[in-house]
Amino acid sequence: MDRLQRRFRVTHPFHPRSGETFALVGYRRSWGHESVDGVDPEGKVFTVPMAWTDAADEDPFRVLSGGRSHGRVEELLRLAHLLEELGR
Repeated sequence: MDRLQRRFRVTHPFHPRSGETFALVGYRRSWGHESVDGVDPEGKVFTVPMAWTDAADEDPFRVLSGGRSHGRVEELLRLAHLLEELGR
């Protein structure tokens, strides 16, 4: 993570603002989760998980998968369970 960054880009493929770049307001860590605060074009401050941005170190899984997978096995199993629960 580059603490001198002035801007960050949302990299999570399913985030509505994926690919957009924002002014960096600050970093925060709360309850073991790292986030970044940014300012959108309307001037509103928002928070996004750092792992969903280029402000985080590259995820080793994503590097090794070479873009062939957007989720880890445990994440996909959690999603399948959630969808099963919602279907009831």
